[in-house]
Amino acid sequence: MSNTVTVAAGQFGPTGDRRENLRQITMYVQEAADRAASLVVFPEYASYFNGRLGPDYAANAEPLDGPFVTALGRLAAEHGLHIVAGLVARSEDEHRFANTVVAVAPTGELEAAYRKVHLFDAFGHRESQWVVPGPLDEPVTFEVEGIRVGLQTCYDLRFPEITRRLVDAGAELVVIPSQWVGGPLKEHHWNTLVQARAIENTVYVLAAGQAIPHGIGRSMIVDPMGVVLAATGAESAFLSTEIGLERIAQVRATNPALRMRRLAVVVPEADAPGVGAAGDASRA
Repeated sequence: MSNTVTVAAGQFGPTGDRRENLRQITMYVQEAADRAASLVVFPEYASYFNGRLGPDYAANAEPLDGPFVTALGRLAAEHGLHIVAGLVARSEDEHRFANTVVAVAPTGELEAAYRKVHLFDAFGHRESQWVVPGPLDEPVTFEVEGIRVGLQTCYDLRFPEITRRLVDAGAELVVIPSQWVGGPLKEHHWNTLVQARAIENTVYVLAAGQAIPHGIGRSMIVDPMGVVLAATGAESAFLSTEIGLERIAQVRATNPALRMRRLAVVVPEADAPGVGAAGDASRA
């Protein structure tokens, strides 16, 4: 139980300039490598973001083997670490895209891809107008030096069953690339929900937010007791810390909530009453 790794987040504000986005990512990957990090996480929409969603996103969407993921692969191989970042990905609908999180291994290969399940149709926004919701597939995880990492995205944070399914699949660290929009009480919600997901699941959570002007920033890394190990403000920033399986074991010995629970998360049938079809779950 002595396995420890250094994990990091590069908080920045992606724009419509895809070259500049990669320049920012490259800078933070270098810093992560300098700190001997094994994993560095970037925000949602890291490949392309231009403020409010519109038809330009589908026009700038890329396949999973496109220029953005290929560039991440080169960086990961060059520096020998794992990279997670938000991708505006092509979908089966030419007018909408897939809000996707990709994980690239130190070999340079794509090791995981998660399509956002819960779309941000709240607080005056309607992400589903431009985004195809992800399928209710098996939880998406990958491994970083013996630590199982689970993927989810932004608005998914408000649905605790997403994180619980990842933990049931063995996740010990949950990473959440986000573009958390500001507004009344939104920072409070962000801080509370990130810490709650860590506490109730006794796992580490790494939440990487977009910097201002389109996000609130506030990236943080939280331990299984909800202690904030590293955090940022609203501006572009880098953060890192060491995490370890021993801490998870200690917390779970004190707080065996996962073993004591009496209810399970069950994925509903696509036509289950009151849930909505799986493809339209975000619009229900």
